[in-house]
Amino acid sequence: MGQIYGSMQSNMAEVFGNRRKRRRSTDSQSSQEDRDRERLDSKSPKKKKLLTTTQYIYQALFKEQRNSDVAVMALDKVWHLHKVYLSQSPYFYTMFNGTWKEAKQNFVHIKILDDRINVDSLDAVFGSMYSDEIEIDAKDVIPVLATATLFHLDGIIDKCAEVMVDTINAETAIQYYAAACQYGVMAVKKSTFQWFQINLLSIYNKHPNLLRHITIDLMSALTASHDLYVMQTEFSLYTLLRTWMFLQLHPHYDPEDPVQRAEALKTQERLVSAGVETHTPSGDVVQWTYFTSRMEERSFLATPEGQPYVRVFQKLRTQYLTNHYMDLKIIFNDNIIPKEWLYKHIHSHWDALLRIDHSQEDGGLQQLDNEQFFENCMRCGRMLLEPGYQKWRWTGFNYGMDLILIMDSRRLNIRRHHRHEHERVLSLQTRRKFMIRTTVTSINAQRQPVFTQSSEITTLNLEKNEEVSLMVLDPKLVHPLLISINMIVVMPPNQSFKEIVPQSEDTTLSAATIPISEIGAVCERSLTPTNSADDSAVCVGGGDSPETASTPSSPTSVAGLRPPVGRYSWTRSNPVITSDGEALCRDVAC
Repeated sequence: MGQIYGSMQSNMAEVFGNRRKRRRSTDSQSSQEDRDRERLDSKSPKKKKLLTTTQYIYQALFKEQRNSDVAVMALDKVWHLHKVYLSQSPYFYTMFNGTWKEAKQNFVHIKILDDRINVDSLDAVFGSMYSDEIEIDAKDVIPVLATATLFHLDGIIDKCAEVMVDTINAETAIQYYAAACQYGVMAVKKSTFQWFQINLLSIYNKHPNLLRHITIDLMSALTASHDLYVMQTEFSLYTLLRTWMFLQLHPHYDPEDPVQRAEALKTQERLVSAGVETHTPSGDVVQWTYFTSRMEERSFLATPEGQPYVRVFQKLRTQYLTNHYMDLKIIFNDNIIPKEWLYKHIHSHWDALLRIDHSQEDGGLQQLDNEQFFENCMRCGRMLLEPGYQKWRWTGFNYGMDLILIMDSRRLNIRRHHRHEHERVLSLQTRRKFMIRTTVTSINAQRQPVFTQSSEITTLNLEKNEEVSLMVLDPKLVHPLLISINMIVVMPPNQSFKEIVPQSEDTTLSAATIPISEIGAVCERSLTPTNSADDSAVCVGGGDSPETASTPSSPTSVAGLRPPVGRYSWTRSNPVITSDGEALCRDVAC
């Protein structure tokens, strides 16, 4: 046993001894490798990070302006530069390599005629010719774009376009669109116009001082667009145009100024105390007073002040402004749109109702092509902030159809709602046809479109209380969602009469303003009235075609509408007002 134990001890000592020898051998080998590595490092050259070639060129030649062979002066500042680098620009290449006198000179004076170009933008663009990159902030992008356009630097123009497209918002969109039009940057023009189509009615009605800067050309194009997201109905667009026109006519009026807002609120309180119905927020009461207190019977668009805005209101779908009582009342009192336009729409609406009653309307819708549909369709819109079950309708008489939109989970449906208690105003036709197109857009925090899904133009033929699906939403559509509906329920009327704005609407007298005993007293006609007794309830205009010669007279029970004076004029009623409000409301339609 003692021998075995001794043998084990000797074996263990040998094992541990061998381990120590290997460890010492390994350590000595590692230290030898470290010494060898240090010896090699001492012999090899030391590496030091230097400026890149581009950085050196930018620092030495542009910032320090060494070895300059040409001096460029612009906006009272001089840059000492190099022709070989400036020649990257077609502008300078032509200058230095042609027959121009600057080709042999070492001093160039550039006269800057574009107000958008400044010293900082010139410095940035000159510096970009000595470097392979350029940093452009959103606040400086338009001056840089203007400068790059002057020197024909397409690379910088494309970089500016990227920055502008990424930073479109309510404050930049108007400036970006103007710059894109001026410098021919089509990508920016397209993106900003699309942004306006989505946000015009939902953003700029809350920011009047931004709204006033939209040009007439841009507003005309937006008003005509069938892709405009009209929140809620066409009347919403009319009120926006009224505000926009007033702000352009009064550049010094600031509705966001606390003092002026307080004055507007006091004005509204005085009007309410005097019994005047304004049907408008206090912030809009100033413009309401401006338009309704005019003494002229002709429309505002017929005046010299209103003429520049005619083409904008001609693009408005005015046929959809006459299907709601309160809307029509406000429009008549504003007297902005020629009343002849409105009367012709009312006539065409009544004609359509009669055709529907005789089942002669639906067949014509199938004959409309896409262009006709987009030129005449009703535009309605709504924003859905959160997912979930939602149901809504747009107000106004819709030729006897109560159409309800239903958002249920990821499906958008439409229903022809028909309740028996409302059958007096609903169409009794078993089936009704209409054409519709649906567009849904998801937006980001800057209200830029992220994803858009559109349906084809579809003709639906619904029974009473029938519900059908308009669209199954793509998973890429996330809230908030903007929904736009284009729809035609009846055959659209001819709109050619809107090409003419009557300069005077009361220059001729009609039978409504002359006693019947005097008709024919000053002319060679017979003393017998040419109109029968049945025509006494309508206003008759001379020189009209047979189908538009007569229009329904204004109902005397409608408060606030002008009774017939002249051909189509409705004069203002003059209620008895207390002395406190008399001066304010004497000329206002009440």
